[in-house]
Amino acid sequence: MYDSVSVKELLDRKVGQYNQPSFIEKDPISIPHRFSRLQDIEIMGFWAAVLAWGQRPVILKKASDLIDRMDGAPYDFVRNHQDTDLKRFLDFKHRTFNATDTLYFLHFFRQFYQHHQTLEDAFIPACNPEQRPNEVNWHPAGIFLETFHNRFCDDPFFPDRTRKHIATPTRNSSCKRLNMFLRWMVRRDEQGVDFGIWTRIQPEQLIIPIDVHVERVARKLGLLDRPQTDWKAAVALTETLKQFDPADPVQYDFALFGLGVEGEM
Repeated sequence: MYDSVSVKELLDRKVGQYNQPSFIEKDPISIPHRFSRLQDIEIMGFWAAVLAWGQRPVILKKASDLIDRMDGAPYDFVRNHQDTDLKRFLDFKHRTFNATDTLYFLHFFRQFYQHHQTLEDAFIPACNPEQRPNEVNWHPAGIFLETFHNRFCDDPFFPDRTRKHIATPTRNSSCKRLNMFLRWMVRRDEQGVDFGIWTRIQPEQLIIPIDVHVERVARKLGLLDRPQTDWKAAVALTETLKQFDPADPVQYDFALFGLGVEGEM
């Protein structure tokens, strides 16, 4: 059994160390930080999060490539591009993310922003969250992610192969990349790493994104004992971290990730 007091002291100290502007440069969050316009931040934040698997320098290179192909102005491009402009994306690829996925992302953004000012709308359910689809997925973040998944995929032009890039608790995925994106958009503090530009989703409703570093350190500290790394594990770890700060549990993503990626633990 871990000493919760000493673990909280360690994690609080590491949050203070890693939740700093110096963290931004080498992290995928640096991609949306290139912009000041809400919609540009949303588009490239979402895309950078979806592409965030593999080595960080490669992720940054691929996301930067997308920005260049959109003439440095993602929101203007998705709203105003012509069909002939799409040819420049036909050779884009990052691991299993290919041109088909890229073209659908552009299509989705174009259709969505014709009717909405912010991507946050896509995550907000129309019905009362108490009308939850099932007990397994019941968590505010689970409802937000399922809502987005269903809206993103509900299009006559949706390619089925693209579904694997948009995780959902329904498939018991840990939803690491989407949870990371929500952290970027929702968390707010004075450090300036996360954006905190969405207001209808609250920090206490978020789920910590579990990658290999977060998982390894969390298990070593005794914060996670579920064998599988799935949605239930992500919820369980977040609930444990709420004992340290119920209003902002995912701030500890900085600490767990930092301890792991920097080789401190």
